[in-house]
Amino acid sequence: MSERSGDTVKGVASELRLRVLSALVLAAIVLSVTLLGGPVFRLVWVLVAGVVAYEWLAIVGARNPIAGGVGVVLAGFALGFAPLSDPALAGVSAVLAFAGAVTTMRVEDRRALEACGVAYALCFALVTPALRQVPEIGLFLIGWTFAVVWFTDIAAYFTGRALGGPKLMPSVSPKKTWSGALGGALAGTAGGMAVWALMPVTAGLGFGVVLASSLAASVVSQAGDLFESAIKRRFGTKDSSRLIPGHGGFLDRLDGYWAVLVFAGMLLYLARLGH
Repeated sequence: MSERSGDTVKGVASELRLRVLSALVLAAIVLSVTLLGGPVFRLVWVLVAGVVAYEWLAIVGARNPIAGGVGVVLAGFALGFAPLSDPALAGVSAVLAFAGAVTTMRVEDRRALEACGVAYALCFALVTPALRQVPEIGLFLIGWTFAVVWFTDIAAYFTGRALGGPKLMPSVSPKKTWSGALGGALAGTAGGMAVWALMPVTAGLGFGVVLASSLAASVVSQAGDLFESAIKRRFGTKDSSRLIPGHGGFLDRLDGYWAVLVFAGMLLYLARLGH
């Protein structure tokens, strides 16, 4: 092995260690806050929404992304005390976030892109607390979203690297493969099913429903990842920021989770309509 090849291998190993360490620290913080729930949980996710908004606005070239991020934080707090029920707020937020994502791919106007970013970011501030507050199973619903996304990400990364093969969407994300996507979907589904098995109360959620929802959420998570890659490619950006060592920014780390939140927020609203 040449000296240059050795340096490359060491660099990859060092980057992987940094990614793993950062991921473990973030996971510990997120899980601790999730167990606490209540105002602390809402506060953290409102702040996350503000950071995501700042990163989005910086990517699309907004004049003052910091002010936009602060505005999203204030809006997240204010809407948290709105008279709408949490499921209704989650449903509306999920629909607006999805509409914003679709609109983003079709418009050039900077103001419209900024508005889409606000809708995108507010999903974190409104849907996540709504899921956490579902009686009896709120903690497990959040755990389910985490398990699906994390298992999908990890398995897709390592399966893709190990097996390689045809590219999934080379024009958007050159490194992603079909083998990684399939491995991620299987692992994400298994992760969702594992959380369901731990639920003391299933609230009428049968095996088939959870299986289908977990598989769909895993696929949606990967779609969210591809969507964010397309946005960055469109604006010539590699990372949304450098706030998370080895991972880039919050937008980079939460792209798949955002998509699962949209999916879960719509399901939560539809479930409440059925009662």
